[in-house]
This record gives sequence, structure tokens and C-alpha cells, in this order.
Amino acid sequence: MRRVSIFGATGSIGQNTIDLIARAPEEYQVVALTGASNIAQLARDARRLKAEVAVTAHDHLLEELRAALAGSGIEAEAGTAAVTEAATRPADWVMSAIVGAAGLAPGLTALEQGGTLALANKESLVCAGQLMLSTAKAHGARLLPVDSEHSAVFQALVGEDMDAVERVIITASGGAFRDWPIEDLAKATLAEASSHPNWDMGQRITIDSASMFNKAMELIETREYFAVAPQQIEVLIHPESMIHAMVGFRDGALMAHVGPADMRHAIGYALHWPERRDLPVDRLDLAQIGQLSFRAPCETRWPALRLAREVMETGGLAGAVFNAAKESALDAFIAEEIGFNEMAIIVEEVLTQMSATPGHIDATMTLDNVARVDHVARQTARAVIHSRAG
Repeated sequence: MRRVSIFGATGSIGQNTIDLIARAPEEYQVVALTGASNIAQLARDARRLKAEVAVTAHDHLLEELRAALAGSGIEAEAGTAAVTEAATRPADWVMSAIVGAAGLAPGLTALEQGGTLALANKESLVCAGQLMLSTAKAHGARLLPVDSEHSAVFQALVGEDMDAVERVIITASGGAFRDWPIEDLAKATLAEASSHPNWDMGQRITIDSASMFNKAMELIETREYFAVAPQQIEVLIHPESMIHAMVGFRDGALMAHVGPADMRHAIGYALHWPERRDLPVDRLDLAQIGQLSFRAPCETRWPALRLAREVMETGGLAGAVFNAAKESALDAFIAEEIGFNEMAIIVEEVLTQMSATPGHIDATMTLDNVARVDHVARQTARAVIHSRAG
């Protein structure tokens, strides 16, 4: 029986992971489930899976969680420190699906235990890719990608020599505004940005898809995870979301991963790796689909892609600045303090300001420095946002 923990259990990735584990409960012993404010869901899943401990990131919700778990024998904990402590509990396989930079510390802690970390938290590699990979290596841990694009690249590389890789192509649906006239983007509303044409995801990642900040993060992840040069990584707009990534080799061959728009495939691949097992996902009927389409992304429409390439060229802690500024700008858009197009403008301004100040982007990559730079970048972003709103 494998011991598993799920960090970010109440989000879409966490819920899809729980769906797969609950189909074969005899194979898993659930150690820890963590969540944020959805206490009812967290407690329900903890009871259903007979978890050892359930943790909410919010201290003030501890009593509510305890009440929801009363009589179950399941421990209840609260606070960010408790989330990280839960990652010290022995587990063979850990899902890292906490949204945002908050997922970095628990992910690193899980890697220090030497098991397998299934990584759905983009921010970990964007903010501290070198630290994540060196920690995994130092402790004999394994890092498996769960983003559909990086899982696709990982699968396309099975049995291949990285020296033969010429390019890596990750695809993007283009999000809610892929066919909008570019002059209309400035007027895009929160509701319009929160609706994805292909995927059923949370609000934040859906908006990030519309702005392509999601794909910008994945560009940086690709460089970190697969150690390819920035110029080897390409993005293609693929509205059907059937091909998740392709790997091109020096002999001209192109290996594509084709699958349904269902995150349970990438999650299941990481959960069962190195085996392939039956998964409850649709089987594609290519004859019925008929055709697949592709087009190059316009960086005028999606400046996030240009910013990601600049971050990769800069290196250091530029990724931590980029992510913190992006999260702050997204918060402001959701609060309707700024317009859709202003998110990229704010991120670029924060990167410019912090690049000009020694001790930020050029600092040594440690968890403390990442946290410090993240904090300063958020403060800087708020100042930029307030200046624009004023």
C-alpha cells in the first residue's frame, strides 16, 4: 500500500487526484490532505479517504475544521507552518497542487523526505527551479511533472537522448480571448476572462490562460525541468487542445503527445509512473475531430510570452519577481482595480524596477532569499498598481 499526500486537495488538480485515488482505495494510505478555506470539502475528503491529518492554511479556520472532523479520529491542523510540517510525514508520493508561491516550501520539504513529488505547482520551478532540482538530487527524490504540457514532453522523451533534442514545443489553447480583436482586450471584463473555451479550471488559472501568463510560466518551467536553452522552446496556439506538446529531434522527427483535455491523464501518469494504467478519460476519435489547427502566438496580443523570455535570459531570481508581480497584478484584476491589459504592464514595470536594484534578482537562490524577493516584488507591484489607479 502506497502512502500518499495531497497538498491543495480542494482545488481542481487536488480533486482530480482524489477522484483517481478513490477509485482504488485499497492501494493507497492517505497521509495528509491540505486545503485553504473550503473546510467542508477538505473534511469530507479526509473522512472519505481516511486521511491521517487534514490541514487548512488558515489559522482562524482550525476550530471549524476540528468540528467537521469530530469523531473521525483524523487530526486537524492549521496555518502555513502546519502545511509545511505535514510534508515531513513519510509518504511515497506527494501531489503538490497548492496554487501560488505558497506551494514552494511544502514542495521542497516533501523532496527532502526522498519520495516522489508530482508537481502541479508552476510557481515552484518558476521561482526556484535550481533549488527544487538540487534538493531532489541531494535527497534521492523524484520530481514528476503534472502540467499537461510538461507531462506530454516527459512522455515524448521516454527512451530518448536529450542530446538529440532540437526543440520543445508547448501548445496553448489561446484562452478566452484568442479570437478577439486585439483592440477589444483593454475592455475585457473579469467574467469574460474567467470562462475558458476548453478546460474546466479554477478562476485564477483560467484568467492566466486568457492573458497567456499561464503559458509564460510554462516556458520558464520547461527550461528548468528539461534543461533546454530558451531559444529551443516554442509556443504554438492550438485551439483544439488535443496535442499538449511536441518534441523535435535533430533528425527532423517530431514526437507529439495527443490526448483529451482532461487533467486526470497527466495526474494518472504521474501517480502510476513508470506504469501505464487504465484511466477514466475519453478516448479520442480523430476521424470525428477531422482536423487540428495551429498558429504562431502574437506577442503584441500576449506580452507575457515576451516577458517570460526576458526572465529566462536574466536568470537568477527574476522568476520569483515575475511570479510575485503576476500574482499581485492578477489579484488587482480580480478586484477590478485594473484592466486586463494592465497586468502585463505592471509585471514589466516591477521587473524593471527590481532589476535596477542590486541584491534582488542577483541574490543567491535560497528559500529565504526567494521569500524575501517575493515579498519585495509584491510590495513594488502594489505601489505600481496604486500609482496607476490613482
